[in-house]
Amino acid sequence: MNIPAAKFGISQPAARVEDVRLVTGHGRYTDDIAPEGALHMYVVRSQVAHADITSIDVDEAKAADGVHAVYTAADFEGVMDNKMSGIPVENRDGTTAPIPHRPVLASNRVRFVGEAVAMVVAETLQQARDAAELIWVDYDDLPTTMDLAFGGEELHPEAPNNLAYDWGFGDETATDAVFESAAHTVSLDIVHNRVICNSMEPRTCYAEAEGDKLHLCFSGQGVWGLKRTIAGAFKVDAENVRVTNPDVGGGFGMKVHAYPEYMMAVFAAKILGQPVRWNPDRSEAMLSDNACRDLTTLAEGAFDADHKLIAIRINSISNLGAYSSGFGQNIQSTLAQKVFPGVYDVQQGFFGVKGVYTNTTPVDAYRGAGRPEAIYVIERLMDHAARQFGMDQSQLRRKNFIRADQMPYTSLAGELYDTGDFDKVLTRAEAEADIAGFDARKAESAKNGKIRGLGLCFYIESILGAPQETTRIEFAGDEVMNLYVGTQSNGQGHETAYTQLVCEKTGWDPAKVNIIQGDSDAIPVGGGTGGSRSVTMQGNSIFKTSDLVIDTLKPLASHALEVSADDMDFANGAFNIVGTDRRITLPQVVEKAREKGMDDLLDHSVEYDLPGRSYPNGAHYCEVEIDEQTGHTQVVKYTVVDDFGLLINPLLAEGQVHGGVVQGIGQAITEHTVYDEMGQLLTGSFMDYGMPRASDVPMMDFHAELIPSTANEIGMKGCGEAGTVGALAAVMNAVQDAVWDKGIHHVDMPVTPLRMWTWLQEAK
Repeated sequence: MNIPAAKFGISQPAARVEDVRLVTGHGRYTDDIAPEGALHMYVVRSQVAHADITSIDVDEAKAADGVHAVYTAADFEGVMDNKMSGIPVENRDGTTAPIPHRPVLASNRVRFVGEAVAMVVAETLQQARDAAELIWVDYDDLPTTMDLAFGGEELHPEAPNNLAYDWGFGDETATDAVFESAAHTVSLDIVHNRVICNSMEPRTCYAEAEGDKLHLCFSGQGVWGLKRTIAGAFKVDAENVRVTNPDVGGGFGMKVHAYPEYMMAVFAAKILGQPVRWNPDRSEAMLSDNACRDLTTLAEGAFDADHKLIAIRINSISNLGAYSSGFGQNIQSTLAQKVFPGVYDVQQGFFGVKGVYTNTTPVDAYRGAGRPEAIYVIERLMDHAARQFGMDQSQLRRKNFIRADQMPYTSLAGELYDTGDFDKVLTRAEAEADIAGFDARKAESAKNGKIRGLGLCFYIESILGAPQETTRIEFAGDEVMNLYVGTQSNGQGHETAYTQLVCEKTGWDPAKVNIIQGDSDAIPVGGGTGGSRSVTMQGNSIFKTSDLVIDTLKPLASHALEVSADDMDFANGAFNIVGTDRRITLPQVVEKAREKGMDDLLDHSVEYDLPGRSYPNGAHYCEVEIDEQTGHTQVVKYTVVDDFGLLINPLLAEGQVHGGVVQGIGQAITEHTVYDEMGQLLTGSFMDYGMPRASDVPMMDFHAELIPSTANEIGMKGCGEAGTVGALAAVMNAVQDAVWDKGIHHVDMPVTPLRMWTWLQEAK
């Protein structure tokens, strides 16, 4: 890559440096780098949703060709803890919500179809599969609990009536009083459908014992959490555990957490003394990956006589599935709370969520993790209110926006919005989306037998994750800079963005920057990737570490130039004597340090603490066409105007928005996870589960209206999840707009052709 550093700094639309490697088959994903001769692990999964295990017979499987071992939960005794658990929330009565332990391998009872009950380790995957067919598991069936309602057969004794938690935020009594006296109240029941993440690369891993050290390589979003989990489960010092992430083909929150299969692989490698690999097929992934979303909500708004929002009340029931996974209890409660109540100037409200256990796959993070769900509810409610009041959808929003002159603004949720000009962003969006021309487009659609709708969503989100991040800059030989980062790329283009950031500060040749990530031995601590934190957190950490490099090497540069350090500055990759053309480049100073044996000047590390969170926001306009004869809904026009504070790379930002919007369109129109009453997954392959295709998505118009954040040095606000946060409500508000005059005043995701056709026929 022969690009001058000056053209490869921040805000440049540089092409992704990693793409040539990835698209030419030179990516190094977990399954590509598994050790030669590694044994294959196959997981035997429950075929029933709720049952007591009365016996497991593995004798025939153990004797099968190529089999090295067959393990059940009993084999973990004395070697590994068979318990996994998530993070609890505090109930509204002040108690801590219980977290029933999830077993790595079920021992006495299974609670969802796909729960692991045994594992086979063999020389080949086919041998492991064949041996698994010889394992006999006897079950005593129990009634299944499938509905988002309390009662029925209890899954856990710690959760009577299957109530997982009862969380609340805000003054419920005061909020109720405002509603009783309000001039107008509006309510809307909302269903947020369950979806499956379906990352391009399924979860996969291999494990090996390196002497006394356990090594797990897996397709994930960071290594340090799993390092702690493994050390705790095996009761070993953390120094004796190494966890790595190579190239990763998509994560989206689903790959953040520890899963039972990772623990199984480490256990087998430790006991057998050989590397063990696990690589599931798509159907196994759909059965066992953490599911996403899945909640119902009653949203209510109280307005004064002038249609000013004076209180908001939200009550949700969230499906946790069979267990409380990592952030399962937090996503629809404490994480969703961060954007409550969106971009609106209201200081009275109540937000309550109850979690319920069902005999389904556990539910956890998916792109946005609580913020898409919360914004979907708020923006659907505001749109519904505008229709009830006979107002334009943007008019009601403008009346209730937090104004730019109110910034910084402490929201009802206690979040400090540092900057933002929502009216300015919306005005830009109206122009870019050509709202003035919508009526003409609607008339043209009608000529073609289609009904057309226009939808708006104005979102805000908060970056999440640990507020610290680590960067290490090491100067290797041949003018190579090794840049160690604590985040983990899942395909977002981190190698490009981080190279731009470090080159902006240091002027280093971008062709000589080597990004090193995903190794718990190389960096002692890091926050991983998730919550739109990566480039904001890592970027500021890179800047701070670069400043340390420049400050540390400046005395050596001043000595080389025989001038006081006070008479020098640093610009364009060199230390310069102010007012002259005399300079020495950073690589030259590094080389002098190497020649003098000053190794402490060749390695620099900073753990950066973010002083405050930032809040990306923006307006999404969506237009849909609906075929009344078939019920088919098509997104035909999509416009986004985002305030990301600062764009490190406009191409990368636009790509992130495009991907997020597609996932939102998918959930709104095509994707839906369906179980039958016995807990069997009916949408367990791409033949049954409607993934969005290219034909479902129009070309998107992306624009930026940037107002830098004051919460970090660079001014960034994060962009990784913004597309999804805004897309859900934009699409569904467009669908509602299209059918409102047909007498259909309530629509829910997903808008499949059958559902839309049924609504249209019922309306007739």
